Amino acid sequence: MKRTHTCNQLTAADAGKEVTLIGWVESVRDHGGILFVDLRDREGITQIVFHPECEKIYETAQKLKDESVIQVFGKVALRDADTKNESLATGEIEVVCSDMIVHNMCDTLPFPMQDDRADKVNEDLRLQYRYLDLRRPRNLALMRLRHKAATSIREYLNSQDFVEVETPILFKSTPEGAREFLVPSRLNPGMFYALNQSPQQYKQMLMVSGIERYYQMAKCFRDEDLRADRQPEFTQVDIELSFVEREDMYALIENMLKKVWKDVLGIDIPTPFKRMPYMEAMNRYGVDKPDTRFAIELCDFTDLFKNSQFKVFSAAANSEGGAVKAINAKGLSDITQGELKGLEDAAKALGAKGLAYIKAENGTWKSPILKFLSQAEQDALKEKLCIEDGDIVFFAAAEWERACSILGRIRLECGRLLQARGKITIPADQFNFLWVIEFPLMLFDEEQGRYVSAHHPFTSPVEEDIEYLDSDPLRVRGQHYDIVLNGTELGGGSIRIHQPELQEKVFRDVLKIPAEVVESRFGYMLKAFKFGAPPHGGIALGFDRLVSILANRQSIRDIIAFPKTQKGQDLMAQSPSPVTEKQLKDLFISVSIPQGKK
Repeated sequence: MKRTHTCNQLTAADAGKEVTLIGWVESVRDHGGILFVDLRDREGITQIVFHPECEKIYETAQKLKDESVIQVFGKVALRDADTKNESLATGEIEVVCSDMIVHNMCDTLPFPMQDDRADKVNEDLRLQYRYLDLRRPRNLALMRLRHKAATSIREYLNSQDFVEVETPILFKSTPEGAREFLVPSRLNPGMFYALNQSPQQYKQMLMVSGIERYYQMAKCFRDEDLRADRQPEFTQVDIELSFVEREDMYALIENMLKKVWKDVLGIDIPTPFKRMPYMEAMNRYGVDKPDTRFAIELCDFTDLFKNSQFKVFSAAANSEGGAVKAINAKGLSDITQGELKGLEDAAKALGAKGLAYIKAENGTWKSPILKFLSQAEQDALKEKLCIEDGDIVFFAAAEWERACSILGRIRLECGRLLQARGKITIPADQFNFLWVIEFPLMLFDEEQGRYVSAHHPFTSPVEEDIEYLDSDPLRVRGQHYDIVLNGTELGGGSIRIHQPELQEKVFRDVLKIPAEVVESRFGYMLKAFKFGAPPHGGIALGFDRLVSILANRQSIRDIIAFPKTQKGQDLMAQSPSPVTEKQLKDLFISVSIPQGKK
């Protein structure tokens, strides 16, 4: 190796040793003719001293620029008591340089490298020079945290007799899911692969193959619009087991996450995790991935408003499947008009026509809808919602799921506004894990006029509900489970269908997928199930999301080495990029771009 020690290793016990260090120049300081260079590698910093007596080396050191790569040879010396740096592990010593090799002199940097200054630099510029951005100590620490989490997961699953198996990335197109990345096949003109959205079918085939316990840190791809917690390519912890039931899966994942939190953060998380049925999560929090760290909950007033003079409420309350819901954002009556407009826009984005509210201030209620509410209705609201001065109540009246979703979004926004005012605390270091269970197996898609899978078509129905598949599919619960943490879905999975007759019934009779489509997309799977398929189930956890929570980062881009922008671009490598006509010709493809898209 080109060094004897790292830049975070030397202590007072090493005084007098001849050492060799190598790394990047953090800074150069001239103190009365003596040069001090902070030398940095990924482990830390060591101060290097250049005396003018070593004339040639000293002159070279004067020309050093920040982020140049140098190798220094010298002797470890104790610092004077008044110059010790308590903030550094190497703060008691310095290395007096006797020789130096400049391996690479750095050009002018495109942005400052210090964490507190670089964070203020435009993100596109930092992504263009991602190799510099990653060099910053904080980002190196994030990469190491990600590695530590992956190592912990592998150690746990290996200890539970899992086999890590890599499955193909090039798969067949299954267009009923998320939008796919298509890959043309040169050897099969006019035919396409799809980049795998998930190894779902492959891992079920591994169960048929007798692997019994499989996992992989799987690369997955979806051609979707991007946001803070979504990238076109992402990593998931993919797990599948044979001969298991839901309780086995809960215990496995709880213990795995317990180990990860202990290994990475040194925190003992309590197990078992709380379980919450889907219907309860929606009715109480308005979402199937609730953040339970703050206490605002939805209340149902459907029965109360069936005979109301306020037609918006009574119409929803009397319609089939309709509901009237409300929340009390205690202490938020000082909401500004701009903030109120923001909440109304959020409600409208989810299909609301507006956002009804009541403010309680100075012993009176203020609201545009108050004149339509009877005294009995007002009294019932006050009692059930515990309305006091300083509170504001928001309503949603629509079909049940939409009403829940609208107030679920408003609840989260109210929590954010209350925390900004210091009226509630939503602690980042509190980890409320939760299993959301008993999802409906099917949903009805109004646009398609047919039932669709709530999760995916391989999810097994709850055994006692199978009899309702023909008569009332919406009544059937699936053996599906989501692991939720602080309002984020870490992952989801299910016990799978392993009987070919039941799987064919779901495809043909419930989802109404044409027989030729079933054969084209899933024929090999149905055939495999006829050759002794074991009962099995699995789960996939979003590894990028998990790491971003461990690192307390809002965007998964921060914990991915080379992320894409909102437009799906890698600014450093300048991809995607054009290809040559010859490449297209080899693939039997021609490209026609609409004028507005060029």
